[in-house]
Amino acid sequence: MFISFWEDESGVGIVEIILILVVLVALVLIFRTKITAIVKSAFASITENSGKITKSISI
Repeated sequence: MFISFWEDESGVGIVEIILILVVLVALVLIFRTKITAIVKSAFASITENSGKITKSISI
């Protein structure tokens, strides 16, 4: 059902796709500082906790 819906392009136009992209870009620009803070926090957590994973793996 989802595949046939995805392949049906009768109602999708270039204008709609451009409007969706404009909205997404606007949201990224508005929340840029929050997004970068979340990404930095996630990578810091991954880096910090990666030592625990490698210590528990023994070859």
